[in-house]
Amino acid sequence: VQVVESGGGLVQAGGSLRLSCTASGLRFDDYSMSWFRQAPGKEREGVSCISWNGGSTYYSDSVKGRFTISRDNAKGTLYLEMNSLKPEDTAMYYCAAVGSRGFCAGSSLSRSSKYTYWGQGTQVTVSS
Repeated sequence: VQVVESGGGLVQAGGSLRLSCTASGLRFDDYSMSWFRQAPGKEREGVSCISWNGGSTYYSDSVKGRFTISRDNAKGTLYLEMNSLKPEDTAMYYCAAVGSRGFCAGSSLSRSSKYTYWGQGTQVTVSS
């Protein structure tokens, strides 16, 4: 199984980025997916999750209203559209897969040990 994130970069505050995560070697629609992030010196934080068919999504309070998670099961790809970016959004962003179709609720983002597959991460840097 391979999980590969892309789309990170350097952007000014108020700008936008779209992250992508492609998973191969697994049946993508058997998995709920999530985005996590970790800034230097800080604990890993759950950002957003999505159920197998996109029917359920959840966002942390820190990104609600600014970020949108989506997925394309035909392409085996997860997305995170990030708008109105702030310097505090600067972090390494990781994509993760959990082998449960409906594993997306507030508690899902605090149970990172449940996730089976993780990508290497993509860096997002927001300048002020």
